[in-house]
Amino acid sequence: MINIHQLFAIASLCISVSLSGTPEPPIYNSLSTSHPESALQGMVASREKLASEAALTVLRNGGNAIDAAVTLGFAMAVTTPQAGNIGGGGFMLIHSADTDTTVAIDYREKAPLAAKRDMFLDEDGNVDKELSRYSHLSAGVPGTVAGFALALEKYGTITLAEALAPAIELAKKGFPINEDLYQSLKTGKARIEKHAPHAIDLFYDEDGKALPPGHTIRLPELAKTLALIAEQGADAFYKGPIADLIVSDMQSNGGIITKQDLAQYQAVVREPVRGTYKGYEIVSMPPPSSGGVHIVQILNILEPFDLKESGHNSARTIHLMAEAMKFAYADRSKHLGDSDFNPIPVNWLTSKTYATDIRSRMNLDHATPSLKILPGEPIHEGLDTTNFTVMDKHGNAVANTYTVNFSFGSKIMPPGTGFFLNNEMDDFSSKPGVPNAYGLIGGEYNSIESEKRMLSSMSPTLVLKDGKPFLLSGSRGGSQIITVTLQVLLNVLEHGMNLSEAVSAPRIHHQWLPDVLRMEEGISADTQNLLEDMGYEVKVGGAMGTANSVSLQDDVFYGAGDPRRPDTHAVGF
Repeated sequence: MINIHQLFAIASLCISVSLSGTPEPPIYNSLSTSHPESALQGMVASREKLASEAALTVLRNGGNAIDAAVTLGFAMAVTTPQAGNIGGGGFMLIHSADTDTTVAIDYREKAPLAAKRDMFLDEDGNVDKELSRYSHLSAGVPGTVAGFALALEKYGTITLAEALAPAIELAKKGFPINEDLYQSLKTGKARIEKHAPHAIDLFYDEDGKALPPGHTIRLPELAKTLALIAEQGADAFYKGPIADLIVSDMQSNGGIITKQDLAQYQAVVREPVRGTYKGYEIVSMPPPSSGGVHIVQILNILEPFDLKESGHNSARTIHLMAEAMKFAYADRSKHLGDSDFNPIPVNWLTSKTYATDIRSRMNLDHATPSLKILPGEPIHEGLDTTNFTVMDKHGNAVANTYTVNFSFGSKIMPPGTGFFLNNEMDDFSSKPGVPNAYGLIGGEYNSIESEKRMLSSMSPTLVLKDGKPFLLSGSRGGSQIITVTLQVLLNVLEHGMNLSEAVSAPRIHHQWLPDVLRMEEGISADTQNLLEDMGYEVKVGGAMGTANSVSLQDDVFYGAGDPRRPDTHAVGF
């Protein structure tokens, strides 16, 4: 029950808001057990507190969402080196209020010019996982610096140097290790020691133990690298002294990235994938991301069903989602790749007509065996990526997902640079029909070719309501990114959850092969038993994804950091 002091506080808030001419944040539903952050001027959600606060400062100082997002991305390259990066790549979805348009910036890594289809096969024709994951050959040409520079040039209001300033400060003066980085350092020590021994002193004590949470670390080489980009622009990375350091390390260790590879790398502005779901417009990433295509595809399949009536995470609702997921992931293995190299049937895959065809093939009462959908081979699991979202008071919105693939990527840090290189070449189908580290099978469209971008599951996604930004989401989690992002959308649009509830709710995942329905803790044993009776092999396991999300509802911004990772952070003002 609200007491007299609370009533007085609420009344005072209403008066002050009314006098200032700004809307009053709605009082939370008393039935909700989890609540998002709220604000009136803008919102930022990311995996790391210091980076979120750097982005919020940009918004406070008059910058737009694009300025804040790029600032955040560079800051995370310092404070979250296991996932944030300048040695990898990703995708950025931007809604520009000035033009009332949404664009997709593709800064995914590319295969070097010297890349060959069979470069990771041994003499017996089998994939050499050490080569594809932990060698200099495993690195694609990085795209992050080019992507961020392009976003600022076309849609930002601050300079590249201004966007880099907080990151340089953090790298130079230091920052406290958080729990997330500490756990990654513990897990990655053996590989980092093997592939980047010069980085050991940065992250580990004299006894070889990961520096604990709260310990301040400084990254002077990374500070120097970022300062060069601030002074000389992206050319410092792709044509100047940073490129020289990367190429020198490649030449010394059997790598194939050359000065030409770096000099001709370009980020690309693409038309997003679009769909609709019960009156909302869904906008997401096009190929070489598979995320947008399959989020729209799965939503199309599910749209005629009343999932709200069947209940959130009920056996029926989970069954319908899992069936739709299986068909989508089977299509992913067969049809998706880099659209610059192969014709990708995006319009067909995202059509309502095709969704109707899939529904006719679904068994509404029993699990369809995955091999009846499409023959394939058994596959595995994996992750480490990061997603962040930003909205500003002007109507601009950014969802960004970027990665170095594994935690700390290839674990290779070119001497003098201070950053880890990606191992994204493993995201190609090194041998069509054989799964990559994330348990995903690819076909000919995702085979290795010179200058091709490797297929990705990264899914930064925007939901528009009446043509205006309503919800931004995305996730980390390898093959689970698509289904995690999907469930955040469904939790809000279908089940009426507030953003914090939507991000926190237990998740499920099915990726066609292996033919296993994965669940987080928190879904009842009775539901699991019902699903097993329907023919599913159910496995309950660890947390899926990190879906840091923001939304704008009734002129109030909401933000939710995903509780599955320590230090996720949503801040607004």
